[in-house]
Amino acid sequence: MNINGHEYLLNDMKLITAFLGLIRGLNLLFIGLTQVLFYYFILIPIFNDSSMKPFLHERLFFLLVTASVFIAAAGYIINDYFDLNIDRVNKPHKLVVEKVIKRRWAILWHLSLSAIGVLVSFYIGWKVNNLLIGFANLLCVALLWFYSTTFKRKLLIGNVIISLLSAWVVLVLYFSEWSRILYTNITRDELYAMTRVFRFAFLYAGFAFIISLIREVIKDIEDMPGDSKYGCRTMPIVYGVHVSKVFVSTWFVVLIASLGAIQFYVLQFRWWWSALYCFIMIILPLLYAFKKLYAGKTAEDFHQLSNLIKFVMLTGILSMIFFRIYS
Repeated sequence: MNINGHEYLLNDMKLITAFLGLIRGLNLLFIGLTQVLFYYFILIPIFNDSSMKPFLHERLFFLLVTASVFIAAAGYIINDYFDLNIDRVNKPHKLVVEKVIKRRWAILWHLSLSAIGVLVSFYIGWKVNNLLIGFANLLCVALLWFYSTTFKRKLLIGNVIISLLSAWVVLVLYFSEWSRILYTNITRDELYAMTRVFRFAFLYAGFAFIISLIREVIKDIEDMPGDSKYGCRTMPIVYGVHVSKVFVSTWFVVLIASLGAIQFYVLQFRWWWSALYCFIMIILPLLYAFKKLYAGKTAEDFHQLSNLIKFVMLTGILSMIFFRIYS
């Protein structure tokens, strides 16, 4: 390979790496993994027990995952597009927009990914006789836009929006089957199966909402220098770091207590390995994070805490595997 060819290859690799950083490739993997595990380890086994065929068959399911990932990627892009000045202060070493990818290309990627995600969502909604899927994902695109332009800089509103969108990653799978209840003569067994799917969807959506809310406020504490410089009114800026820690710790207690109660419940069914996994891989890390929260002082401390919370998100997602084992 000649020198010019080598330089082109390096530039291409740099661009690909930058783009993956821009769209948060690891976070998108989390989204896809969440939906794949819920579909194959919870929804399909429950339907099989009731001799039901899902409206969301495999091809439609993978289209739904594609739509979810594209919409999320577009949201990350538009967030970095509008956060350019703030990121110059908070994360200068991670800048992609303007530094590697021009702003006009960033907005074009955002619009393209959003459009594809919404169009695919409406196609899925049409196929499963539930256009709510299309309109809901269109709302997700709008919320991500206004989050980036306005809500992110407001007290708690932005945090709640991101947490709700995290919950929707799971709930969208339940609502994809919702037309079964609305438009068909559903049997008692089918209704029972849908109720079971709803319980698990609500459980994991609740977990996603609370842990996302915790992480969002921790990230706000980490990002205070840039946020305060550009007029953001996040919780740590408005009420201070101490009040923010109290807020986060309250949700830690709610989450840990809820997980503990769930484990006592599943032990009635002798789900020993599931309970042990939850205690070691979810509850103990949360207790450690709770301890680290009050010890945290620097931006690096809160960055490490944010990464620990992301690890718990992963272990929480992987716990879906146990339902297939015990079902």
